[in-house]
Amino acid sequence: MRTALKMLMTLLVATTIVTAGELVWIEEDGTSIEPTSLLTEAVRETHLGFPDDDNGPATLMSWRNGDGDGGGPDRGAPLKTDRPDFTEASTTVGRGVMQLEAGYTFMMDNDGTGDVRGHSAGEPLIRWGIGADWLELRLALFPTSRSTDDGSGWRTVGGTEDLYIGAKIGLTAQECHFPEMAVILQSTVPTGSNEFTSDETLPGFNLLYAWEVNDKISLAGSTQANRQLDDGTGEAYVEIAQSVAVNLGLSDDIALFTEWFTFLPNGADTAEVEHYFNGGFTLLLSDDVQFDIRAGHGLNRAADDFFAGVGLSVRFK
Repeated sequence: MRTALKMLMTLLVATTIVTAGELVWIEEDGTSIEPTSLLTEAVRETHLGFPDDDNGPATLMSWRNGDGDGGGPDRGAPLKTDRPDFTEASTTVGRGVMQLEAGYTFMMDNDGTGDVRGHSAGEPLIRWGIGADWLELRLALFPTSRSTDDGSGWRTVGGTEDLYIGAKIGLTAQECHFPEMAVILQSTVPTGSNEFTSDETLPGFNLLYAWEVNDKISLAGSTQANRQLDDGTGEAYVEIAQSVAVNLGLSDDIALFTEWFTFLPNGADTAEVEHYFNGGFTLLLSDDVQFDIRAGHGLNRAADDFFAGVGLSVRFK
């Protein structure tokens, strides 16, 4: 607010003149200020009160028996990504860091009425650390196509799903048996193609938690609650999603994960419980670039039969 008022007052009391081909601001006392200096100062003051050389606390909170040190993003370590597993990372990317995670997914299913094939290409997720190390803004868009065959031939539709927006907040670092935690406040907004949009805003949250057991093994999980619309009736309900993942470091550059996750519709008219198991590998090409591959299958009739994908993540710092 102080920055906005300062800029507003500057605009109200100042006049612009052109001197030697350069645009400058003239204040009431006759002093001149270059616009670039004014904008630089305004941008610096938007960092939640932290000076340029201070990224603020690594996490928003700490466990009572912790010392508040450690945890949070580490720019000197290899990047941590939200893909390829269903469970998101329990850390943020860090203030001033932008991370792009993208990929491709293929799925197939037979829902009893016919065969279904789906392709999601691009899947860009942008993660941007802003204000402090514990705060991350998120934006994602999923171009997709779906082909169905009900016995009369294949029919294909394509477009984009609704835009995903969110903010991840790093809550705590791991302290002994207390987990590293983060929460994502998230929503989709109705911007997708006619075939894939929900026509409504669907908010929710995602609670993330992880434990580093040793240098090779880590455990992670997530608990989500999101507003959804029933495919059969169009009525709203709350969908609970739960996941558990085990990560194993095979070397400094290669890691393996296995994971179970489920969708639990609460109050839905026709939506059914879905269970999945998946696994895959990640390969570090450098500290700032990671390649991934994954595959999984449904564990019950309501779940998709099979899915697989690849991805690439890049960190800019």
